[in-house]
Amino acid sequence: MSGRGRARRAAAVLLLTLTGQAAPALAATPPAGPTVRGSGVVTWAAGAQRLGAGADRAYRLIVKVSAGGSDLRVRLSNAYGDRPLTVDAAHAGLQARGAALKLHSNRALTFGGRHTVSVPPGEAVWSDPLPGRVPAGTRLAVSLRTPHARGPATGHQLALTTSYLGRDADPGGDGDTGWTTATNSWWYLDAVSVRPAHPGAGAVVALGDSITDGWGSTPGLDRRWPDDLARRLRADGTGVANAGMSGNRVLTGDDGDPSAGRRLERDVLSQPGVRTVVLYEGVNDLKAEHGAGADEIVAGYREITRRAHAAGLCVVGATLAPFKGWPQWDPDAEAVRREVNRQVRTGGGFDAVADVDRALRDPRDPARLRPALDSGDHLHPDDDGMRAIAGAVATPSRNCRR
Repeated sequence: MSGRGRARRAAAVLLLTLTGQAAPALAATPPAGPTVRGSGVVTWAAGAQRLGAGADRAYRLIVKVSAGGSDLRVRLSNAYGDRPLTVDAAHAGLQARGAALKLHSNRALTFGGRHTVSVPPGEAVWSDPLPGRVPAGTRLAVSLRTPHARGPATGHQLALTTSYLGRDADPGGDGDTGWTTATNSWWYLDAVSVRPAHPGAGAVVALGDSITDGWGSTPGLDRRWPDDLARRLRADGTGVANAGMSGNRVLTGDDGDPSAGRRLERDVLSQPGVRTVVLYEGVNDLKAEHGAGADEIVAGYREITRRAHAAGLCVVGATLAPFKGWPQWDPDAEAVRREVNRQVRTGGGFDAVADVDRALRDPRDPARLRPALDSGDHLHPDDDGMRAIAGAVATPSRNCRR
C-alpha cells in the first residue's frame, strides 16, 4: 500500500502559606460528571485511565503543581468505575521525603463541607477550596482512603513519580508509618487547581501520547516536556497540565484507552482556567499495523481544533518528530509523517505551530532523532530532547479567544 494508505504500526507549612482563618463553608462542585469545571486554574493534571481493581487502602499521591495560588482544590475521578467510589478521608500536605510530610502541613479536604464523598460511576468531583496559598513548583502530597473499593480503579499508569500505598496508613498523619508499598501510578486523583496569584492567569494543557507522558525522561525528576514548559511559564503564573497518555492515538482507541478526540472533554475542556491546548499526537496512528494516512490524521487534528475553538481555546499544533530506528519505522510511515508535518505547517487551522520535528531531527538524517536528544529507543526523546520540545512551543497570547 502507499505511504498515504499505511504505515507500520509519549519547610514551609503547607506553604499553602496558611492564613489561620477558618475554612469558608463553600459547597463542592456537584458530581455531575467528568465535564464539570472547578474554580480557579488547573495547576496539575493527568489523563484518566483504567487501572487494576480498587482496594480498601490508603494512597499518598505525590504531584508537582505548576502555578502557585490560593484555594487549592483536587478532583477525584471514578471515570472507569462500575460502582460508587467512597473516599472517607482526603488530605493535602507538602512532601518532605518519601511518604513523610513537612511537619504540620497536612490539612483535611472536604466535599460540600463533609469529609466523606461518594463519586458515582463515570463521574468526578472537586473538593472545597483549602484556605491558604501554595507556591509554584510545590511537591504536593494528596492522601486518600478508599474503604471497600472494588471493581476497576481510575488513575494514571505512567506517573514517573513514586507515590505510596498502605492498608493501615493514616491519610491525616505527617509521618511515613504504614506507607508500606511504593506505586508508580496515580490513583483516583486526576487534577489540582488553585486560584492564581497573577490576575488573569490561565492554563495550558498538553494533549499527547507517550512522549508527552514523559517516557524516556528520567523518573522522579519532573523532566517531561510539559514540566519544562511549566518552568518557562512560571513567571507569569500560567498553569500547565499534562494530559499525555502512553499509546494514545488521534483516531482510534477503546473504552480503557480512548482516542484523543474521545477524551478531549474530560482531560482538557473540563479543566478550569484553560486558555491553550498543545496538540502533539499522531505517531501511534501512522506507525500502527494498518496505519492511518496523513489526510486522516490531519482531519482528526482539525476536529479536535474545531471543538477546542468552540470552547474558546487557542490550539498549538505540533509537528511529529522522526523515529527511524524504531521497529515499526519504514519508508511508508516516514512519507506519512512528512506529509502530516507539511499540512500542520501550512494548513492545519492552528493558532500557532510548535515545530518539534525541526527541534529534534538529525541534520545528517532527518528521518532520525538527533543522537544527543535520543533516549536510546529512537522514538522517545531524553531529558535534553524534552527541553527542546518545550522550547519549540510558543503559546499564543492569553487574550487569544475564539
